[in-house]
Amino acid sequence: MKMFGHEDSLSDLGKRARLSEKLDVIHRAVRERFPCVDRIAVALYDPKTDWLKTFLASSGDGRVLSHYEAPLSEAASLRELAARGRPRLVDDLDVFAASSQEHTRRILSHGYGSSYTLPMLVNGAFSGVVFFDSCQKHAFTELALGELDFAAHLIIEVVMMDLAAARSLAAAVRTAAAFAHLRDLETGVHLDRVANYARLIARSLAGSMNIDDEWVEHIFLFASLHDLGKIGIPDRVLLKTGKLTDEEARAMRLHTLKGQDVIGVMLRNFGLEHMPYAEMLGNIAQYHHEAVDGSGYPEGLKGDAIPLEARITAVADVFDALASRRSYKEPWSNDAAFSWLREHSGTRFDPRCVAALIANRARIEEIQRRFAEGP
Repeated sequence: MKMFGHEDSLSDLGKRARLSEKLDVIHRAVRERFPCVDRIAVALYDPKTDWLKTFLASSGDGRVLSHYEAPLSEAASLRELAARGRPRLVDDLDVFAASSQEHTRRILSHGYGSSYTLPMLVNGAFSGVVFFDSCQKHAFTELALGELDFAAHLIIEVVMMDLAAARSLAAAVRTAAAFAHLRDLETGVHLDRVANYARLIARSLAGSMNIDDEWVEHIFLFASLHDLGKIGIPDRVLLKTGKLTDEEARAMRLHTLKGQDVIGVMLRNFGLEHMPYAEMLGNIAQYHHEAVDGSGYPEGLKGDAIPLEARITAVADVFDALASRRSYKEPWSNDAAFSWLREHSGTRFDPRCVAALIANRARIEEIQRRFAEGP
């Protein structure tokens, strides 16, 4: 029995679990050696928008800093960390006491005294940050720093491995759509806008609906894949410029079910059937045309019976369709699109999702500028 007597403290990393649960496993192992490490957190960087976004946190109070994002260009110390590609040690966080940055104020207000921060570098590209925070000042000895380097790189590998699966699946879906000549409305910037609108809505609802940053990041990854089932719709229906016949309309509606079928095939082919959030991707594809009053399709679901990710994606997608130029129409103004969404709030769309989008007009306009259509 001695041969099998040792317990692997990190064995849960090999189980099917969300990233937040895996981070908790690593944090417990770190605290066994260094009880001074009170918080471990991960923020992801989006080079398309320059936003650094909270993603995971393991601490006594997981909401110390959640549902938060800021441009990397406005965080001088972290910007330097990214540029240098080297870790940063702050023995006394009071050095930032005069900072106007919200994330710095929140960390200080919760009593953290020192921190060790490492850049997440993937193939040389800056992808985010790993934070080790302590309530003690001067908490990190040279011995601790050496072992925390190991922990940080383990965290980076675990995070990037999980995200790589989701991103690979998303990329495969987009590639399949391109090969199938999915030409109707799905330009690259349209997909970027839908993804960012969905993330904006989700982050706004997070506090009231118990959504964590990991969930928000995955709807950001998957929302733009809502119409992948159109791969299976004949061009004579998909690309028709005039009004569809009843038969053609029924064929078009099948894209929701075909999308779920395609996802099932791809998950099996990629060996990702047990990937966390795989269900979210399927729900978005199948249910984004359901209406909260039960008049939608394919199942006529009502209200909260429609998965939240599908309700969010529906608002994000329709808003972008209204506010964008199409071959058959000029773009609506944001005010006109907002008015139309309000008119259908509570019947077609979840009122909370509509209100969350409209409340973020400045961010919407920023997304529209950053992901504008080309000539």
